[in-house]
Amino acid sequence: MTAERSSSWGIVGGGILGVTLALRLSQNGQRVTLFEAAKNLGGLASCWPLGDVLWDRHYHVTLKSDAHLRGLLGELGLEEELEWKQTRTACYAGGRLYSVSDAVEFLRFPYLGLVDKLRVAATLAYASTIRDGRRLEKVKVAEWLVRWSGRRAFERFWLPLLRSKLGESYRETSAAFIWATIARLNAARRAGRKQEVFGYVPGGYARVLDRLARALKEAGVEIRSGQRVENVDYEDGGIDLKLDDGSIQRFDRVVLTVPPPLAVSMCPTLTPNERAKLEAVRYLGIVCASVLLDRPLAGYYVTNILDDGMPFTGVIEMSALVDRSQFGGRSLIYLPRYLASDDPFFSLSDEEVEESFLSALTGMHPGFDRGQVAAFRVSRVRHVLALSTLDYSATLPTMKTSIPHLYLVNSAQIANGTLNVNETIELAESGLRTLLDDKA
Repeated sequence: MTAERSSSWGIVGGGILGVTLALRLSQNGQRVTLFEAAKNLGGLASCWPLGDVLWDRHYHVTLKSDAHLRGLLGELGLEEELEWKQTRTACYAGGRLYSVSDAVEFLRFPYLGLVDKLRVAATLAYASTIRDGRRLEKVKVAEWLVRWSGRRAFERFWLPLLRSKLGESYRETSAAFIWATIARLNAARRAGRKQEVFGYVPGGYARVLDRLARALKEAGVEIRSGQRVENVDYEDGGIDLKLDDGSIQRFDRVVLTVPPPLAVSMCPTLTPNERAKLEAVRYLGIVCASVLLDRPLAGYYVTNILDDGMPFTGVIEMSALVDRSQFGGRSLIYLPRYLASDDPFFSLSDEEVEESFLSALTGMHPGFDRGQVAAFRVSRVRHVLALSTLDYSATLPTMKTSIPHLYLVNSAQIANGTLNVNETIELAESGLRTLLDDKA
């Protein structure tokens, strides 16, 4: 697969996708420079200090079925360190918290009638038999769920979950979205013998990224963090990258791993058709709070919220999975809110987000009070997940562009996925073949 001669490559974007591509290109004999606008590598998988704890800025888990991620961790000498744990799941409905961690508990869940629960279970079972979600791109997710679960179960169970993850964008999302979500849940349960079993690397992604940075340097990759690429142009047989300091770096080939809206702004010479295709991709963003607590919250890794009016769309109690010694004996929870990339909620101050989120958390958990909060930080990312709209696979942005030797490899090319780290690494490794096989 190695290209005929060594070329100079510029990789724009130092998330897991860009880092993996840079490593693989270098391992295939190419000269690689990696540009990342932030001071640290990682993108959505980056880490930050929360009080005196260094941990992931967003929540991540590893499944035993995550072959691509586990393979990379094996290269880095970290796979054997993975810690595995069976987790529990809850639903917050009618102002109460219910455990729904297995089939028996779900059948006892009083918020739905027996017929509704059986139809939901049948929907999950049927979805698990589908091997290729592309045919579900022909039907909207709401229509498909009503067909299989019934109107009442849809309105009381599925609709709140869709709104929590997609906002009102659920109206234009295909059924492939829920299929992909169910498929990943089933993968976790198959590996855990019908229980949800998740894993993590002690030290979190800070350790993973540290090992990756070392691997890049050992492979000869030049890392240029804290340098933003503002413009990409082709001239005299090479690709020029104009940086935010005004300097220009030239490469034989360049790969942009940034989301489509950023790629469009960087590349003014893309054709109108290319620009239209990239601009048509609809993205969800996230406002996610990391909250360090002096004591555990409820012991559920995931709490799905079915009640209206909550400012966050779920509760992820990371310390229900990760040993609390990783957090200095304290507990860590994430409060995510998924929303359209142009939602006004992004403009709220950290103080406004904190007041809104902690007020709601106090209402959910009578034993919680704000005196337990040791640290609170807010992350905002406008482009996180490309919506799986109708016929999405047929409109995927291509990797090769009309600009010679310029390629786009980004999360919008993951059809019917859930945007986890395993999928990202899989995209990098499949994209590598396209890049090296292009002899143009």
